[in-house]
Amino acid sequence: MATYDLIVIGAGPVGENVADRAAQGGLSVAVVEQELVGGSCSFWACIPSKALLRSANALQHAHSVDGAKQAITGELDVPATLARRNWFVNDWQDGGDVDWLESVGIDLYRGHGRITGERRVLVNGSDGPSELEARHAVAVCTGSASLIPDIPGMVDARPWTNREATSAQHAPSSLAIFGGGAVAAELATAYAGFGTTVTVLARSGMLGRMEPFAGEAVERGLRALGVDIRTPVAVVGVERLADGVHLSLGDGTTIIAEELLVGAGRVPRTGDLGLESVGIKGGDWLDVDETLRVKGHDWLYAVGDANNRVLQTHQGKYQARAAGDVIAARAKGQHVDDLPWGTHVATADHAAVPHVVFSDPQVAVVGLTADQARKAGKRVRVVDYDLSSVSGAELHADGYAGQARMVVDEDREVVLGVTLVGREVAELLHAATIAVVGEVPIHRLWHAVPAFPTMSELWLRLLEGFGRPGPAIATTAR
Repeated sequence: MATYDLIVIGAGPVGENVADRAAQGGLSVAVVEQELVGGSCSFWACIPSKALLRSANALQHAHSVDGAKQAITGELDVPATLARRNWFVNDWQDGGDVDWLESVGIDLYRGHGRITGERRVLVNGSDGPSELEARHAVAVCTGSASLIPDIPGMVDARPWTNREATSAQHAPSSLAIFGGGAVAAELATAYAGFGTTVTVLARSGMLGRMEPFAGEAVERGLRALGVDIRTPVAVVGVERLADGVHLSLGDGTTIIAEELLVGAGRVPRTGDLGLESVGIKGGDWLDVDETLRVKGHDWLYAVGDANNRVLQTHQGKYQARAAGDVIAARAKGQHVDDLPWGTHVATADHAAVPHVVFSDPQVAVVGLTADQARKAGKRVRVVDYDLSSVSGAELHADGYAGQARMVVDEDREVVLGVTLVGREVAELLHAATIAVVGEVPIHRLWHAVPAFPTMSELWLRLLEGFGRPGPAIATTAR
């Protein structure tokens, strides 16, 4: 039996970061992975999806600038776009990530990991089983998988999930997408750019958890690309036949598409991990405290999607840094900084999560929507601004269209949330994230002068919309 200070199950971005931070803290670390080191984000989600989006996006943006559009004579090269995607995922080979693990002194065990008791993991690999024991901690970083809705015939129809959609080697002639969230918005945008006939079946509209104007803008953008959006709509049956996938709708109509993509939520990948051996029901989300430790088990951690706090790669990596550091601190008997915004907690998970939907237009969000803030008992003021009136946006594209919203806590005069809609607004988001996380008072933001002429001048317009703040209010980050 090999013994390590920490055993990490799952070598996606989250598991890699937990392992790295613990190793930097002086612990010996083993990582267990049954698929590719680098995980879904690197090979079947964040990276390949953005690579699929970029080529058509660049072409469309060039068409929106007079002088550039006249120089464009060709159409999108779909095979070249797919080849570029293949390059970004290294043809689904993980040698680079494996080399990195070796370079930082982390041992890799390939195979399926199962917890067999407190601090014990059995790895069933192609070369036989390996028994591992952790001196201090085991971290579950196994992520999540696509939810396949319980609709008659859905499973048998072999629908695409994000994995198949981001790894496809050709564009289908037609694609039906079930769902209205980020996956649906992004992949509808990508495949419409390839010339695929796309139909989106969104039961509750697009991006329903965001500010209403965000979903409305994305719907307009998709329709402009030729996407047929059906909402509200119910799918009551699915069948794959020789001519494609048949979707029976609640209104009695039928849609036929070459492929069906399901983007309707996520489920935890915690089944078949042996959690029952330590008194935890497998297949459920794992409930953790603020230091990412599974409640009731001082040696077990769940980091990233597995804990269902925030299903975002960047937020999982943020959690991973806190978890790796706190595991090392506890192993060495050092002080644990577990107060809000401390080194060893993931406070931002609650009210300062950044999220980008890479549709056209993009949607970039951080913090609370106006409705969420009011439901949290805040006295808020909402400031809206038309992004097309910002000089930097006008220069960016002819006929630029966009919208921004700032949600302010009137009692403390700090920003609670920002929503941005428009082309390339993702690059504006981090400034908003800093304002929300840092609880920067409005009176101080007036002194953060945006360069002219950039899209960041939006901040000046939002502050003008709020009006001159009251006297300086003492604030603290904790």
